[in-house]
Amino acid sequence: MKRRMKMHENKEDEKESVREIGRERTSESDRERLYRLSEHQKRKKMSTAIARQRLVAQSEIDRLSSLLSIPEKTREGSMKIYREAWENDLIHGRSIEKILAASMYMACRKHNVPRTLDEIEDATRVGRKDIIKTCKLLANRLGLRLVPTSPLEYISRFCAKLNLKKHVEERAREIVQKALEKDITSGRGPTGIAASAIYIAAILCDDRKTQKEVAEATGVTEVTLRVRYKEIARELGIKVV
Repeated sequence: MKRRMKMHENKEDEKESVREIGRERTSESDRERLYRLSEHQKRKKMSTAIARQRLVAQSEIDRLSSLLSIPEKTREGSMKIYREAWENDLIHGRSIEKILAASMYMACRKHNVPRTLDEIEDATRVGRKDIIKTCKLLANRLGLRLVPTSPLEYISRFCAKLNLKKHVEERAREIVQKALEKDITSGRGPTGIAASAIYIAAILCDDRKTQKEVAEATGVTEVTLRVRYKEIARELGIKVV
């Protein structure tokens, strides 16, 4: 009798052990399922955030391209630079606006689309110092080369802004070309050189513009304009009255 009772107790213990193991396995399975679900939700949220941020970036680049009359190829180039910055984790901890402004400026430089730092600054509300600093960061980290801009690239746009005739533009180009040949432009900003050549050409062609008008149209200061045009005129032997 006692033996049967003991055997019965042992069987009950075994059943309880099996049930306990089952509960542990179920609990472990639930934990794994919850963990997988949690990780999936995290990835989904991250993916959504990335998609949203890229959409914002695309929208901003489209806005800048429209505002600055940027060609399609250059617009695509700026987006490509931004994507590379994202993929190389250069966005984290930095202002997206600065990255976008620098991407646009670098794309313009790469595709020979003359847009001044002042124009990019006005369109993006990012200071020129921040744009330059971010450009250097992207160039170094992404292995991009900032192609120097020639003053010649600005002549046509600046003359159009000033409503100057074609012969004035041609004369300004001649002045810039001579300045380049004599290496007068070395170490000088291309917009200052272009503005000075246009100012001189307008005087020589009897289609004068004030220093203030030229400075405002080209985005250089009147001080820079005065210094540069006098320097160019002196070095090239041009008499400006």
